[in-house]
This record gives sequence, structure tokens and C-alpha cells, in this order.
Amino acid sequence: MTQRKADFWWRLLRPHSLTATFIPFMLGVALVWTRTGTLGSRPWLLAAMLAASLLIQIATNLFNEYYDYARGLDTAASVGIGGTIVRDGASPRFVLTLALLCYAVAGTLGIGICAATSWLLIPVGGVFMLIGYLYTGGPLPIAATPFGEPIAGLSMGTGIAAITSFVLSGKVPWSVIVVSLPVAAHIAQILTANNIRDRVADQAHGRHTLVILLGHKHAVWYLAGVFVATHIFVIGLVLSGIIGGWSLLCLAALLPAWNATRAFRRDGQTPAEMMPAMRAVAQTNSIFGLLYILGILL
Repeated sequence: MTQRKADFWWRLLRPHSLTATFIPFMLGVALVWTRTGTLGSRPWLLAAMLAASLLIQIATNLFNEYYDYARGLDTAASVGIGGTIVRDGASPRFVLTLALLCYAVAGTLGIGICAATSWLLIPVGGVFMLIGYLYTGGPLPIAATPFGEPIAGLSMGTGIAAITSFVLSGKVPWSVIVVSLPVAAHIAQILTANNIRDRVADQAHGRHTLVILLGHKHAVWYLAGVFVATHIFVIGLVLSGIIGGWSLLCLAALLPAWNATRAFRRDGQTPAEMMPAMRAVAQTNSIFGLLYILGILL
């Protein structure tokens, strides 16, 4: 594969964004391991769950690529991690077909998982796939409303951790839901950062994201506030004995969170100038999540 083709597939599939799926999956695995001391006798379930989850996120990325183009949000001058249709000449039909193919494979894996665990997962998986499509598809995309960040954060951060727990152990203790909330918040922060960068263009296209309602200055304060609140929440989990003290390792993510927020606070920045701040928020999610999981395992 030539470098040009590799770059094309990297921009189209956005593998660097898949930590938003991998981290809550690993959190679910870690919580099952610390609770039961085992991951079951069928390792293929673990692989199938991860593969299906990643395919759903990849499909969501592809739907985002297709519908941002169809609605005129993406142009050759747009700044972002996507844009393969407008900048690389990818066929819109190819992008949409690939998204549907990812859903078909994920659905097939899901049927196998349900056959080995519970058919109750069929409607649950269907809801998550529907959210993935409706996030940018449909007559009123979720991403265009003030609810995009919390819906995406909870469905990925909490949803994936809960389903992973159920697949591996047949249970979803309330502690899994509570412990996953900081991860869900950090995933939502990635979308908030994305919307801060795209605020002007989104507003021009009639979108009503939370960032647009708040305005740039208050949106940055909101970003900072969620970072602080998330870490305070983790301290509360430790003090209440729900997780161990090693989980405080994740407090190291406050430094990159501070740097990302400070970078966004500079007024008058163009979307291109805000890209480093947006990447810093994504990196903060990875650092927080990995240290949080490591602390839980320790």
C-alpha cells in the first residue's frame, strides 16, 4: 500500500479516534476482572465484543463523513480529521456503503455474542447502532443539538463498559455504571472540543450545539469545569471505597487538561489554530482513561 493510500484510509477510518471505544471496553474488562478474578472461558467473546464495538464507531465516523458532506458542512477548506470526500475525492456512495458494511459485520458478530450470552442484547445493540447513525444522519442529527455530547459520552463510555461487563460476567453491577461516568465525561469532552473548533461554521449551517448556545468563552469554561468535576468525582469514588486509591493516578491527566483548556481560551483563533487544543483534549481522554484503568487493576 502506497503512503498516499495509507493516508487516505487513515483519514477515512480515523483509527486514532478509536480510543473512545477501546478505553470503555478495557474499563469493563478491568471491572469484571477485579470483581470475579476471571474473564470467562470463552476468549472469543472478548474479541467479538471489541471488534463489534470498534466497527460501530468506525461506521459512525463514516456516517459523519457522508452526512457532513451531504449537508455542506465539509468543504475543501474545512479543518478536521475527516474530509476524504471533499479533499481526497472519495465517492460518497462508497463511504456510505462502507459504513453499512461495518454495521452488517458488527451485527453478525452481535448475533454470535447474543447466542452465547443473552438475546436481550439484540435490542440493546440495535439502540446503539441507531444512535451511531442518528448522530449525524436522519432529519435532525443528534450532533446538531445541545444533547450530542452527553448522548455520545454515555452511550460509548458507560454503554460499552456495561455491555462488556454483561457479556463477560452476565451482570451489570451498579458500580460499573458509576465508575464508568468519568470515562463517559471525557469522551464527551472530545466532542465539546470539536464543537468549539467548529462553532462558527456550525452556527452558519443552523446547528444548535451546546457550544453555540454557550458561546466561545463560556464553552471553554464549561470544558474546564467538566474536567475539574470529573476528577473530583474520582476522588469521591476513592473516598467512598468504590474504587481503590491507585485510581488517583488519573489525576495526572489534569495537566494536559489544563493545557488544552488554556489553549482554547485565546480569542480570535481560526479552526486551524484550535486544532492543537482539540488534539490535546483527545490525548487527555487517553491519558485519563489508561491511568484510571491501571489504577483499578492495581
